Amino acid sequence: MTEPQLQELRQKKWRLTGGEPIRTVEDARDFIETVGFCTMYPLRPAVMLPTFLGAYVGNEVNLPTWQHAFADHRAQEATELMVRLLRSRAAFEANVFGETPFLVAASVYPFFYGLVGDRNPRQVPKSGPRSEYSPLAAHAFQAIQKDGPISKPQLRDTLGGDLSEAALDRALNDLWSKLRITRVDYTREDGAFWDVLFRWAPDPVREGMHLSVGVALSALVSKYIDCVVAAEQTEVEEFFSHLVARSKAREAINALLAAREFSYVHIGGRAMITIKPPKEEPAPRPARSLDTPQRNRPLVDRRKPRTTPGTKPRP
Repeated sequence: MTEPQLQELRQKKWRLTGGEPIRTVEDARDFIETVGFCTMYPLRPAVMLPTFLGAYVGNEVNLPTWQHAFADHRAQEATELMVRLLRSRAAFEANVFGETPFLVAASVYPFFYGLVGDRNPRQVPKSGPRSEYSPLAAHAFQAIQKDGPISKPQLRDTLGGDLSEAALDRALNDLWSKLRITRVDYTREDGAFWDVLFRWAPDPVREGMHLSVGVALSALVSKYIDCVVAAEQTEVEEFFSHLVARSKAREAINALLAAREFSYVHIGGRAMITIKPPKEEPAPRPARSLDTPQRNRPLVDRRKPRTTPGTKPRP
């Protein structure tokens, strides 16, 4: 495989060839299930992942980042389609890169939760000097658990006090990063609506709670390699460093290599990891027909002639 061939395979899978842009919820569902996960907008510096906006437009030329998406009609249309995808629970949103939503396919989400999510999602987060959550985040979780789905203006009124916009955003992002809450809807008037994740998606959460970190990470690494077709090991470790320690990603890759789930392929002078193709089983031999004689087989009756006592054998 050459570098241009690798890029061509990626563009076809990421719907960047212009021939199959996503326009319906069914198209969007097929795309997200094929790639597993993607960002909504491109990132700077770039991350080796497809973008939902690129699949909607059909190419990756002059795509706006999240800072300029509000002024691009293509981004607005793609956002409306993405929200419909979230409403149908065909995909879920996560806060991995901060600047842009990170979309995960429904079939992949249990593994993502098993790697990142809380093992006791119903418990109210505790605040304190050693806690990952602020007192405002704990109060916000209780309010969302009680009244959700709820918009940010409604949540602000419920919490009361003179809350700053930045403080409330920080509390919501802390809960969102740990998969305690998720955005489930969006309107131009009220903005995003939030709900606790275990109520919005009980089945993926329940399944992910019972997955070990090793199993979840191995499944996600395999899906990422399938998404990008082939990648250097350092590139895979760099991507998963946003989720876990880099050493854990390296261990998962080495384990999959040892299990022969991955293989190396040399592309442009670089050794890359790819999904090992399945072995081709030999084609079954055609069954021998009893009605048709085999080619070049002499049509001779080799049976012994039957005889009866006192008679000569038949010729």
